[in-house]
Amino acid sequence: MTTKYTPDHEWINIEDHEAAVVGITHHAQDALGDVVFVELPEIGRSYKKGEVAGVVESVKAAADLYMPVSGEVVAVNESLRADPALANTDPLGTGWFFTIRIADMKEFDLLMDPPAYDALLKTL
Repeated sequence: MTTKYTPDHEWINIEDHEAAVVGITHHAQDALGDVVFVELPEIGRSYKKGEVAGVVESVKAAADLYMPVSGEVVAVNESLRADPALANTDPLGTGWFFTIRIADMKEFDLLMDPPAYDALLKTL
């Protein structure tokens, strides 16, 4: 299992070579506050890296959810749709947003590893 991060505070975790799980980081959910609504991407739709794939709304603000790599959405977390607070209580676990089939592994390789993401957080 390999986890990488984006500068926009999404995480992506490759569990196998077929699918990767995407969600928001602890920093993102802290900055947003209590999440009250999520708009998840459409299953079967392909997105390019950096494209808006969804929206996270909280009591404080709304934020776009960006696609960390190019790929096709193969599953969404219906539990998150029913209980958006999962993004706050377990953002790296049950609060995941969607699963994608990665189109280009080179894009994944260019994302930040945990030490690089920790270094980014220290600059904020």
